[in-house]
Amino acid sequence: MIDQQLKSVIRDIPDFPKQGVVFKDITPILKDPKLCGAVVDGLLASLPANPIDVVAGIESRGFLFGLTLAQRLGKPFVPIRKVGKLPYRTVKQEYTLEYGNATIEIHEDAFAAGARVLVHDDLLATGGTVIATSKLIQKLGGSIAGYAFIISLDFLKGREQLHAFSPHISTLVSYG
Repeated sequence: MIDQQLKSVIRDIPDFPKQGVVFKDITPILKDPKLCGAVVDGLLASLPANPIDVVAGIESRGFLFGLTLAQRLGKPFVPIRKVGKLPYRTVKQEYTLEYGNATIEIHEDAFAAGARVLVHDDLLATGGTVIATSKLIQKLGGSIAGYAFIISLDFLKGREQLHAFSPHISTLVSYG
């Protein structure tokens, strides 16, 4: 049910951010508070039964629902940001994504070693950003409790890339 609601409002934006890419725009979801609540409820219902200590959200759309997930779980929220955006000492990870190279970072004191981290972002494509995030979490001594996405572009095979970090991968809507 939630997948059909989401598919009815998620917009396709052709050739963004570059020629040949069809961007899945979730901003129409944000116009509907009830649908936003349903997204959070759906994500919470799909979480793994294993313990979660921290929720990490990936810049920038991972912040939109990631903080709410953390609050509903009663857990801290950790932002994963593009390089140069965090004010304190950081740990960095470079990576390649579908349309270029990038670097993300996390505060070096984001969580204690041994923390089990749920990673949230709006969309799973090839997995490049999420793999880089997973490596950052491991650099700080954390482990991946699972992944929670609103959208998965299954034809890009990102899910297969994440199994090395955690088998717990949930999405609300998939595009084949």
